[in-house]
Amino acid sequence: MFKRLILAIAGVSLALTAVTACGGSDGGSTGSNSDTLVLGFSQVGAESGWRTANTLSIKEAAKTAGVDLKFSDAQQKQENQIAAIRSFIKQKVDVIAFSPVVVTGWDAVLKEAKAADIPVILTDRAVDSDASLYVTFLGSDFVEEGRKAGQWLVDEYKDAKEPVNIIQLEGTVGSAPAIDRKKGFEEAIAANPNLKVVASQSGDFTRAKGKEVMQALLKANKDVDVLFAHNDDMGLGAMQAIEEAGRTPGKDVKIVTIDAVRDGMQALADGKFNFIVECSPLLGDQLMATAKKVKAGETVDKRIVTVETVFDQAKAKEALPTRKY
Repeated sequence: MFKRLILAIAGVSLALTAVTACGGSDGGSTGSNSDTLVLGFSQVGAESGWRTANTLSIKEAAKTAGVDLKFSDAQQKQENQIAAIRSFIKQKVDVIAFSPVVVTGWDAVLKEAKAADIPVILTDRAVDSDASLYVTFLGSDFVEEGRKAGQWLVDEYKDAKEPVNIIQLEGTVGSAPAIDRKKGFEEAIAANPNLKVVASQSGDFTRAKGKEVMQALLKANKDVDVLFAHNDDMGLGAMQAIEEAGRTPGKDVKIVTIDAVRDGMQALADGKFNFIVECSPLLGDQLMATAKKVKAGETVDKRIVTVETVFDQAKAKEALPTRKY
């Protein structure tokens, strides 16, 4: 009898220990009790080849760095990202990182993160908020990307005596890359008054929308010399529309894009694109290193710019065999 009583007490004790171990604040991991970095990351979505490569880079880098990654796909909806960030706050992650769908509308949730003493890192895209609400912004210089695209056209058409008609396919309305690439591009082409943007419309960074919008713009604008697309995917969709309209992409209509994903680089190597400005999606390693420094209380630069290049046909052919995205 006494032996059975001791076993029963021991069983209750084990059960209580199990309950305590499985409990904790909201079921989420916290870096304060562990050396493992817990990173909450909200991704824009999977709207392009670039974004898919970016997601893969982040997931692989987290695994290699031993980071506990809480990943959320916003499906290109700001409300989904805000909900994800609030979930990360509730889980008490060490650091929050996200690539914002649009520029505005983040103040409230960023203030909530700051009140919870959780540092925030912006990746790929910036926000129009008080800079004290986030630690750093890691990503490309979108204005400079637009300038590089525009400068190629200035050089390409330096001897033009007649108007060069340009169609511009913009990215998602209100997004940082769409706003900044347009600004940089139009600043650059202003150096040559013959370069004229005759139509500019959003293709939402997707191949399907790029094709749909280009089809409509080609019908409305019969004399088109150049397409400038804010990313490769829209450029690839527009390329199909140009071919279906009976024109030759790369010759009848020159194509300049931004990103340098594999499909875009192949189109460039094939002569269907003419110039690509690189925007590298491989931010994973930099993000993990930065997040670890932030958790450790180390100072990081407020702006971390990724190093990128440009590609013509010859450089695309050279780079394709070892291209990671």
